Amino acid sequence: MQNVKEAYLLWYGYYQILPKTHRHSLGVRTDSLFMEIMEAVAIAGFLSREEKQPWVRLAIRKTDTLKVLLMVLWETKSLDDKKYITLSLKIEEFGRMLGGWNGQIAKYLEEKKNKQNPVR
Repeated sequence: MQNVKEAYLLWYGYYQILPKTHRHSLGVRTDSLFMEIMEAVAIAGFLSREEKQPWVRLAIRKTDTLKVLLMVLWETKSLDDKKYITLSLKIEEFGRMLGGWNGQIAKYLEEKKNKQNPVR
């Protein structure tokens, strides 16, 4: 959650200086995606292992969408190279963490399933 929050705070500073043409369209949607990712991660953090995976996967999907929107902002020169790279690195970092979390959950669920249905 800390990495997502740090990336959002960085984004928020950039959001304030986006050109108006994108601030009220791509900027608003990007901001919403950050909020939805934080919400999904927070919810997953309080659930049992068995219930976490849908929320972690939702956060991963939203992160992928976020990357595309940021790329559009960069390609339209609404974000300069330095800002895009700095923010992309933060997003890649928490994206890897989400992927690892999803992998751990999947492994746990598979092991649990195998214990319940042992192969004979």
